[in-house]
Amino acid sequence: MNERLMQDTDLVANDTAVVLVVDDEAGILSALKRLFRPVGYQVLTAESGPAALEILAAEHVDLIISDMRMPGMTGAQFLAQAKASYPDIVRILLTGYSDVSSTVAAINEGGIYHYLPKPWDEHDLLLTVQRALEQQQLKNEAQRLTQIVLRQNEELSAFNAKLEQQVVARTEELRQTVLFLENSEQEIKNNLLTMLKVFSNLIELRAGAFGYSGRVGELSRNLGAKLSISLGSVYKINEAGLQDLMIAGLLHAVGKIGLSDELVRKPMDKMSSDETRLFMTHPLKGQLALTPVAAYAAAGSIIRHQYERYDGRGSPSGLVGDAIPIGSRILALTRDFEALLSGAIATQPLPLEKTLALLKAQRGHRYDPIIVDQFLSLVEEEGMLQSVKTRLVKPLELVPGMQLADDLRTPDGVLLLIKDSVIHAQNIAQIRRFEQTQNVPLQISILI
Repeated sequence: MNERLMQDTDLVANDTAVVLVVDDEAGILSALKRLFRPVGYQVLTAESGPAALEILAAEHVDLIISDMRMPGMTGAQFLAQAKASYPDIVRILLTGYSDVSSTVAAINEGGIYHYLPKPWDEHDLLLTVQRALEQQQLKNEAQRLTQIVLRQNEELSAFNAKLEQQVVARTEELRQTVLFLENSEQEIKNNLLTMLKVFSNLIELRAGAFGYSGRVGELSRNLGAKLSISLGSVYKINEAGLQDLMIAGLLHAVGKIGLSDELVRKPMDKMSSDETRLFMTHPLKGQLALTPVAAYAAAGSIIRHQYERYDGRGSPSGLVGDAIPIGSRILALTRDFEALLSGAIATQPLPLEKTLALLKAQRGHRYDPIIVDQFLSLVEEEGMLQSVKTRLVKPLELVPGMQLADDLRTPDGVLLLIKDSVIHAQNIAQIRRFEQTQNVPLQISILI
């Protein structure tokens, strides 16, 4: 075979392809071996159908080229047996036999890929073999990928089933907890905010964002109160509504219980589209978790719609403007404010000035413009742009009457006392005892 023929067929050497040539004429077997040698195929030869079947039983073969007319067993009969025993091997028929019915029988019974006349055209034969092997390779690859997809689907189904069980189990745990709290209504009223802070802290332990929900709840209540005082009318929120805002802020992330630890800890700007869709199911799960407690229905609705956008491009309902519950409009702003400061949205926490600039840039798009204006005014009124004077003290330096500047937590995030608590002698004894028994040094932030 000359160089021009090699170029025309555009063949690539492939020493892994094994070709079995079957013909009762030794000269033809030698000619075909010489033809395939430069291409790089491994060529096996047999002078009869039975001899070829023995080779197939002992060797791996990718493609068969068989003569039609052979004594004892014809090519059609041999290819039919090869098809029955080794259906994945590609079969090609060489025939100089003029009987069309025999060729048709070989096609029907032997399931051949192609047939070529004898004498053959070398260029056509090489191209036919190359294309047959390429097609077989594509078929094998498709089967391999199909098996992978089936296995991954099975794994995904098992994972989803396990995840659903975890969500149901954790939701049931939450429901049982809430029902127990409801039976102690008076005690809940006296200790509601503290207990909810402890609960939100348990949720935050998975994300490592300690105190985040407490700040969102407190800021939401303060912003709601400012709107009521400054504007009234459609922005008027009564005391019960302010309490719902506080609860919604504390529990706005409760639906994340059903998400993986990896997803909960990942900043939103690093999530894939599938991860974002899964993450955005948590408000609906959060509302579902609060459904058993009728007193939390309003807070649940606020949580459900916290990702609605003022321009109507949010989720889950695509509500526009004032159609979005006012509590949800407030929560969206305070949640993102704290998330930007803490690094829950972007990879790195943002400074206060840049955070406020980003919120202002979304005025009228993501957020209610009037609420944004009132929030900026609240930030200025509360002196958030100025540093609060605090100092760190050790448990031995505590004295009754000191006030906490921030939540007091263990190094691994467990809440001990909430922000603004006034320290009493009993608290001091408990804190010192905890430090001694756990051998955990504590640093306590105190307001000056």
